[in-house]
Amino acid sequence: MHAAWAWVVVVGNGLAGAWALAANWVPALRVRALWWFVITVELAISVQVTLGATMVGVQGVQAPSMHIFYGFVALMTVAILYAYRAQLEPYRYLLYGFGGLFLMGLGIRAMVLAH
Repeated sequence: MHAAWAWVVVVGNGLAGAWALAANWVPALRVRALWWFVITVELAISVQVTLGATMVGVQGVQAPSMHIFYGFVALMTVAILYAYRAQLEPYRYLLYGFGGLFLMGLGIRAMVLAH
């Protein structure tokens, strides 16, 4: 489940990031559904980290330390994006656009390190 859900996190955040970046330049893309999608894929990171922590803590699976680190960084990135949303309001589409792509990259890196 953890490996399959990783694709939800990576693809979802990549799509959300691309959508938010496009919305920065194309006002027609600035719809409420964008923010619901961003929230959903960012929450998917919490699910992914919980699945991974359960595998390590309950099932005794050994995970590479850098894999765990990237999961933690992804979770903290979501918190930082949320924390800066008010300060960067004029740039919110860029913030969440580049943030989503960054989260996608963290997910890809974590997947590569898991193998």
